[in-house]
Amino acid sequence: MRINIFQFFIGVIVVAILGAAHPASGAEAFVHPGMLQNQQDLAFVKQAITKGQEPWKTAWRHLCAENNSSLNFEPKPFVHVIRGSYAHPNIGGQELEDSAHAAYSQALQWVVTGDQQHAQKAIAIINAWSYTLWDFQGNDAKLLAAWSGHVFCNAAEILRRPNSGWQEKDVDQFKRMLLTVYYPLLKNYFPEANGNWDAAMMDTMLCIGIFCDDHTIFDSAVKHFLRGEGNGGITKYIYPSGQCEENARDQAHTQLGLGELAQACQVAYNQGVDLYGTADNRLALGFEYTAKYMLGETVPAYGILSPRARGKFSDIYEGIYQHYHFVKGLEMPFTKRVSEQLAGKSWGVLTLSRSGLIKPSDPQSLSPRGHSVAEAGAQDDVMTSPPADAVRITLGESIQKALDKLTHGGWVVLTNGTYVLSAPLRIPSNVTLVGQGSETILTLESNDTVRATLVNGSDDLHGVTLRNFVVEGSTVVRASLTDPNQDRRQRASQMAPSRGGIIFSAQHEGQMHNLNFEHVTVRNCTQNGVAILGAKDVNIAACDFSDNGASVAPGAGLQHDLLLAHVVNASVRDSRFDDSLWGSGIHLSGSRDVNLLNNEAARNAINGLDITESKNIHIQGNLTEGNDQNGILMDGLMDGCQNIEVVDNLSRNNGGSGILADRAVLSSIHDNFERDNGRQ
Repeated sequence: MRINIFQFFIGVIVVAILGAAHPASGAEAFVHPGMLQNQQDLAFVKQAITKGQEPWKTAWRHLCAENNSSLNFEPKPFVHVIRGSYAHPNIGGQELEDSAHAAYSQALQWVVTGDQQHAQKAIAIINAWSYTLWDFQGNDAKLLAAWSGHVFCNAAEILRRPNSGWQEKDVDQFKRMLLTVYYPLLKNYFPEANGNWDAAMMDTMLCIGIFCDDHTIFDSAVKHFLRGEGNGGITKYIYPSGQCEENARDQAHTQLGLGELAQACQVAYNQGVDLYGTADNRLALGFEYTAKYMLGETVPAYGILSPRARGKFSDIYEGIYQHYHFVKGLEMPFTKRVSEQLAGKSWGVLTLSRSGLIKPSDPQSLSPRGHSVAEAGAQDDVMTSPPADAVRITLGESIQKALDKLTHGGWVVLTNGTYVLSAPLRIPSNVTLVGQGSETILTLESNDTVRATLVNGSDDLHGVTLRNFVVEGSTVVRASLTDPNQDRRQRASQMAPSRGGIIFSAQHEGQMHNLNFEHVTVRNCTQNGVAILGAKDVNIAACDFSDNGASVAPGAGLQHDLLLAHVVNASVRDSRFDDSLWGSGIHLSGSRDVNLLNNEAARNAINGLDITESKNIHIQGNLTEGNDQNGILMDGLMDGCQNIEVVDNLSRNNGGSGILADRAVLSSIHDNFERDNGRQ
């Protein structure tokens, strides 16, 4: 029987309770209007425009100048709306989006001017589509529905008031379109796509739930925001550093995702659900990171951030700054700068403005909880001092020949470049292999042979140090990709070669010894990123083993970012184990005397830290978040786990439990923080 860790501890557990992000109760009535704007917000905008205050005055002028804002606008509804990838083909899609925005514009104009013609035009637009649309088709069907759905809903929410003239039968028809056309398409989301898709779907699902007074729909979007799989949830889209899932793709899509998440937060907030505060204001961190990069500043990054659309700002910053600065009292200097640049340049400020905001007397800096591993992996500024007799290798020379010549040990130093290996690199004992950082890359030739990039040259491998280089498992080096998630989906669907990164395997426990990994990056391997089987005295420090472990033979769930089996006396610290496609961040089995300290294990398909049949394990200071199952799992197959110490770990937004034990004898658990996990 599986037992929650709170039923199983010896020691003291301290669980901090910060913020609130709980689904609305089915017994609570929704607030109407209560999507992007409540009644007070609408009144505030009307008053600001009437008084000619900026930036609302200029934003109003922009709204009225748009073609879609004219009373002459005529909707052109389609029965079947078809949008292919990147809008090829696009049959009815543009007409749908134009109509949604026109309806919203007309509804806002009705609020501000009181002119009934605008209400009648908005109603006519919505009715035209409600009585016509049957379905969405094509590659981008879900995306288009998500983009248009919340816009239609916000317009309709404003028109709910009795004096709009919207007849009850037409309101019911709009609900019918939402529940029979939009909802079936969106209810399961699409976490395999880039995260802006699910962000838009959550926004629309929240709005559908509110308009239709359906708490089940609303609560499903809240749950997905907190713990969505794949690229879905907030901690999946925005990393602990603030870097977003799409920053390596381009900044237009990144801002699209952030903007949809921001709107979802505001919609939920107007219903008393605080998603803004999730994961220590993670959304604010994502905005600050992106705004800083967009403004031309340098930011820490995993991979290479795309310069595409850098400096081309979307109108998404004003509302987020208003909330985090005025409501939460946080300083967001880069978001503020962008917001000031954009003030009044579109009509977005009209939908983002809030009433009753008071500047806080003591603003706070944005300081996320959790240990930072920003320096994990290969780093260009890591200094090494090789001995005078070190062998230096440049592109075109054989690394293997250089290693083989070191019969009595020594150093091999690699210059920058991509070394394409025709066979696995066999590492001998008593050697140090050193690169120059992120531009020193080792990868195998592209073929379908099952093998690893680095392997042990003998069963008794010992005295080895690997430092400051990258092992690339993909057939395409990530820096050249315009959409890294596309390559990730390919590997997840078994279309990539089956290969591991660094695989050191002995024949009995402790046969290998004294193995050291420092600032090594291993990524994009379909098998284990790093596997160490049968070793003692293992040290892994400041490494980044991420995006490894797909569904390849012998099957899903058996390949991880880091696999340690039958290991004695090991330390894994200050490292990153994220985004395993089908596995866990760290899978530790049959081992003893192991310290797991200050690591990040996030967004993995199974668990962050998975401990099985091991003893004398110390787990401290780790961040485990956004894993599809559990943050930290201590599992037993026969004898169970023994003498496990779990202290000062942050485990949140995991699909299962934050910390879970099965047949484990735990000596001490205290000062852990668990929040917003699927099983509390």
